[in-house]
Amino acid sequence: SAGRVKALLTVIFCGAYTLCTGAGASIVRAFLFILLNETARLTGRSASTASVLFSALLIQLVTDPGSIESVGFQLSYAAMAGIAFIFPWMKSLWPGKPHEDKALAKCTRWIWNSASMSISCQITTGPLAWYYFNSFPMHFMLTNLIALPLTGLIIPSALAVMLLSSMGLCPGFMIR
Repeated sequence: SAGRVKALLTVIFCGAYTLCTGAGASIVRAFLFILLNETARLTGRSASTASVLFSALLIQLVTDPGSIESVGFQLSYAAMAGIAFIFPWMKSLWPGKPHEDKALAKCTRWIWNSASMSISCQITTGPLAWYYFNSFPMHFMLTNLIALPLTGLIIPSALAVMLLSSMGLCPGFMIR
């Protein structure tokens, strides 16, 4: 079926990306999340973020025990722990039901959810950042609220530029 083909292509593409980038600890964690989520979806099982987090952690530590010493590994799993365990609670603090929101409420809910995600990750990664780098990112909220929507524009645009450029169809101003 189309769902299986899509899942297979997603896993293959992400696996290739993981290998091409050197399979750093945080990239491997992301790949394992994708692999486990796609596997769960295809087998009709539900996969909570927490179960995927612990499964990926176990797989990664069994296959590469030394990865636990990587700062990237620690920060990546700490951020995901914040998303799995703190973010749902913070997200639920916003009143009302998302499907009942009008336009302005949708916008403010999106800002709240983005801020909640950012705070959740900072709660769990902040102590590690302080330990390893003797600093704490003071402007994380502002930069994340700006970076999140821009990422949604920049990544597809970059992919389009690469594709058009490889075909010789991309105007120079877009490449710059």
